[in-house]
Amino acid sequence: MKKKSKDTLVFPRGIDYFDSHCHLDMETCDEDRNELLARAQTAGITNIMTIGTNLKSSEAAVNIALQHDYIFAAVGIHPHDVDSISDSTYDSLINLYKENPSQVKGFGEIGLDYYKNYCSKEIQKREFARQLEIAEDLHLPVIIHDRDADNDCFDILSSFQLKDGCLMHCFGSDYPFARKVLDQGMMISISGVVTFKNAPELHEVATKIPLDRMMIETDGPYLTPVPYRGKRNESAHVRYTAARIAELRGISIEEVAEATSHNARQYFHIEES
Repeated sequence: MKKKSKDTLVFPRGIDYFDSHCHLDMETCDEDRNELLARAQTAGITNIMTIGTNLKSSEAAVNIALQHDYIFAAVGIHPHDVDSISDSTYDSLINLYKENPSQVKGFGEIGLDYYKNYCSKEIQKREFARQLEIAEDLHLPVIIHDRDADNDCFDILSSFQLKDGCLMHCFGSDYPFARKVLDQGMMISISGVVTFKNAPELHEVATKIPLDRMMIETDGPYLTPVPYRGKRNESAHVRYTAARIAELRGISIEEVAEATSHNARQYFHIEES
C-alpha cells in the first residue's frame, strides 16, 4: 500500500469493508446523512451496523436500516440511560426486533460504564443482566460497552451462555484481558483509536489477537482515526483502522478487510455480498 503523502493513504480498489458499529441516528448526521452514506459506499464500505443506545435511538436505527438494504441495526439501552427505563421500554425493544427481524441483527449496545457513572453501578449491573436475558431469549448476538468496568463486565457475561455471540465493542483494555475474553469465545472490535500514537496497549491487542476473532468499527461520530482526528467520524473512515491494523500485523489491508468483513457477516447473520 503506497502513501500519497504523509497523512493520506492510497487505498487499493475493490476492497470490501464492514463498519460493525456506528450511530447513524445521531443529530450530527442529520444534515448530510445521505452524503455520508454515499461517501461510505464510494470508499468500499458495503455493510454498516447502526447501533441503538436508548429506545428512541433504537427506533431511529431501525428506521434507517429499513431504508437501505446494506445497513442493519441493533437495539438496546446504553449504560448511561438504564436508570430511566421500565418494563414497557424492554417490551418496545422486543417488538422492534419481532416486527423487523430482517433489519435487527443484534442487541446493544449494552454493558457497564464506570468512567462517567451517569447511573449507579448497581443499576447498571442489574439492567445489564436483564438485557442479556432478553438477548438470549431473542437469540440475538450482543454488542458490549465496557469502560473501566472489566472485572464486573466479565463476571456478568460469564454467568450467561450467550450462544448467539458476544462482541466487545470498541475494545479499550490490555492484551491479558483480550486473551481472557477470547478464551470465553467472545469477539473483539477495534476502533480508530488504534491509529493514535498514544495507544500502545491497543496496538498490542490489534497485533496479537487472532484475525478470525476481530472486527473493525468507527463508532461514528466518535473516535475519529488519524488523519481526520478532531473531526466527525463516519463509516468511510473505517478504512484507516483497517490500514493501521495491517501495518501493525505486517499484512495487507486486503487481508484485514476480508477477514473482518467475513467475521462481521457471520456474527450478525448477514449473507455474504
